[in-house]
Amino acid sequence: MEGIKQTNFEDLKLFKRGKVRDVYDFDNMLLVVATDRVSAFDYIMNEPIPNKGKILNKIAVFWFKKTLDIVKNHFITDKIEEYPEILQKYKDELKDRSMLVKKTHPFPIECVVRGYITGSAWKEYQANGTCNEIKLPAGLREFEKLPEPIFTPSTKAEEGHDENISFQKMQSIIQPEYAMKLKEISIALYNFAHNYLYERGLILADTKFEFGLDSNGDILLIDEALTPDSSRYWSRETYKIGIPQMNYDKQVLRDYLLSTGWDRNSAPPALPKEIIEKTYERYKQAADLIIG
Repeated sequence: MEGIKQTNFEDLKLFKRGKVRDVYDFDNMLLVVATDRVSAFDYIMNEPIPNKGKILNKIAVFWFKKTLDIVKNHFITDKIEEYPEILQKYKDELKDRSMLVKKTHPFPIECVVRGYITGSAWKEYQANGTCNEIKLPAGLREFEKLPEPIFTPSTKAEEGHDENISFQKMQSIIQPEYAMKLKEISIALYNFAHNYLYERGLILADTKFEFGLDSNGDILLIDEALTPDSSRYWSRETYKIGIPQMNYDKQVLRDYLLSTGWDRNSAPPALPKEIIEKTYERYKQAADLIIG
């Protein structure tokens, strides 16, 4: 199985191609197609992960429905029979990997929430005792749970690298009242998901959300939500502070890339079949634990 790296629906209006999703324009709606592309360190890999898009789509739909009590979202339907007639001829390609969503005006911010110290946050903490300029308690160890989740936004780059910014910087990019609201919603979503997943054997270490304004001026959760592409999932059973965690996300891919000596400023190396299969298996395990 080769996987779908890109869709080409020539009679549809392409809205944009993201790192993973191909998006098509339908006036007041968008068709979002989750391909099998996989990205790491802001680069799209040459090889897709077959059926990864279907898993991502399924998880995103699950969370959109699950979090409606916290914030409205852009999801309309993932049922092919409810799609416009022009899409019916593409039903085989769209089945299980697409959704129709409302159009919004997106905020140019990645809303990241961290409950544990790892990744870039750990590196900054080691250097300065901070994360996104937030002063953290002394003596934390890698992978340790933070006293409370912290909001660590970043810029949203269509290409290239996102940049971690302070909350104060975020307030200079978007209106301060929106910045505060996005922070509150993001932390509420993280806490809800963390508690839900913990009961199912997963630790949600960190995650990122994106939001937009609809035509009524309401804030909507957009893009995706709490998938292994946008979140760091660990095994609750094997979790221990200070040692590498069992990951249910694309960390297996990141670890491989780091082991190759790739400089992360040039074209990424080819992915061996074993890494492709291991990455898929982690995504599938995540879906099984999240959705059941």
